[in-house]
Amino acid sequence: MKAPHVMACIDGSNYAETVSNAAVWASQRMDVPLSFVHVLDRNQAPSQFDPRGNIGLGSREHLLEELASLDEQRGKLAQEHGRLMLSAARERAEAAGIAEVETRQRNGELVEALVEIEEEARLIVLGKRGESADASPEHMGSNLERVIRGLHRPILVVPETFTTPSRYLIAFDGGPTTRKMVELLSERPLLRGLECHLVLVGADTDEHREQLAWAEKQLAPTSSAVQSHIIAGEVEKVLCDYQHEHDIDLLVMGAYGHSRIRQFLVGSTTTAMIRRAQSPLLLLR
Repeated sequence: MKAPHVMACIDGSNYAETVSNAAVWASQRMDVPLSFVHVLDRNQAPSQFDPRGNIGLGSREHLLEELASLDEQRGKLAQEHGRLMLSAARERAEAAGIAEVETRQRNGELVEALVEIEEEARLIVLGKRGESADASPEHMGSNLERVIRGLHRPILVVPETFTTPSRYLIAFDGGPTTRKMVELLSERPLLRGLECHLVLVGADTDEHREQLAWAEKQLAPTSSAVQSHIIAGEVEKVLCDYQHEHDIDLLVMGAYGHSRIRQFLVGSTTTAMIRRAQSPLLLLR
């Protein structure tokens, strides 16, 4: 099996450069090769003309042939455009000091393409919207939600700009998923040496204090500093307010679990959080 890669998914959207920058950062932090992936969606940009009107048979067949030829040309142009994007991304990564950079172009749907190669991924990096998504800030790409639900690798979701993180916030609930997430972060180098903030949304109880103390002990040896807080309230509002107040560069959550955080992560609140996110969001399994 190939060595694990940071896998960056790029397309023709405004997020391509941001995704590339975030992937270069992650590859350097984790000291693993970098792979850029571009997927040509077979269903994207179909012909808009409907030739079924009441015209002569010969004329209609001629139009169908013309449309088929046009679709073939579009496909070739899309493929060439993808190759140029991948080449530019590779050149930027190499200029940034990445020694091992791979590019891949695939046909089909993004989720299915990534499922085929996710075993080779240590981390998957995606923009929160793709080129076919609504450009409004409150919208997220439909592919993104499908990738989050369909894959089983850590996923870094980036907004339209990327700043190298110096501090991160963990949405912690004391359950098995977020405990595993804390252990993973303490063992791997991605966020090592950064300032860590732990927030447990709930009541201030002895059990919650013990859970936070455990997490703080796990993360202290590999963090420049660790702060932990128990805050009552609605999960989304608490996390967003805390992130804004403390100028947090990166929000970290567990992608699955069996508590209120699970509902937050895989329900409508997750979508709302991604939509309003102005900083990267790291989802861990």
